[in-house]
Amino acid sequence: MKKHSKDHNIDLERHKRQGFHEVVYAEGKTAKQLEDICKVFITADTPLLVTRIKDDQFKVFSRLKTKGFSSLNKEGRTYMWLKKKPVKKDLKGLVNIISAGTSDTGVLRETETTLNFFGFNTQPISDCGVAGIHRILNQKGVLDEADVNIVIAGMDGALPSVVGGLSGKPIIAVPTSVGYGASFNGISALLAMLNSCSSGVSVVNIDNGYGAAMAAIRILNHK
Repeated sequence: MKKHSKDHNIDLERHKRQGFHEVVYAEGKTAKQLEDICKVFITADTPLLVTRIKDDQFKVFSRLKTKGFSSLNKEGRTYMWLKKKPVKKDLKGLVNIISAGTSDTGVLRETETTLNFFGFNTQPISDCGVAGIHRILNQKGVLDEADVNIVIAGMDGALPSVVGGLSGKPIIAVPTSVGYGASFNGISALLAMLNSCSSGVSVVNIDNGYGAAMAAIRILNHK
């Protein structure tokens, strides 16, 4: 495997081993480091997805000289660059991304961008928290249409259990750090999801929309 830069050993062959490209995690990197890494991908003509972009890093993407399709999502803190824009008719599968409340939107957008970047069709379903249980009950037919349901919730983390009771499709639960003091920045939701009484609910880390999307991709790549 070739080393593509003096400072950054980018894994440009990952898609040959795993079926998906390496993704750049922006947190913990300086703006200069992030820019240099992005340039390696672009120079190698390799699709680029960046997650968890910090406020002081957004300026990096205005300096990148690219052709093709690029999209910066400040809500989801993501950036993608592809040779051409994804066409809906070419997208694979269908993943519902269900969020409990508007406060979970950032995680929803990170999940959505990741799936779209890798060529999967998404259907966001927002504001279906259990405090208004009729909202998710009204989506019963939609839940069964998808290949995978990703369920995002903070507070008491109850929504994945409800979705699991309504649909037999694979469920990936994402606890978020949304909630008051005793939610402990998402730990309460995480524990609730790990203890779900709905069989077969898989759980990723707190606020990890990217991880949920990648879990869905592994499922769909082997259908």
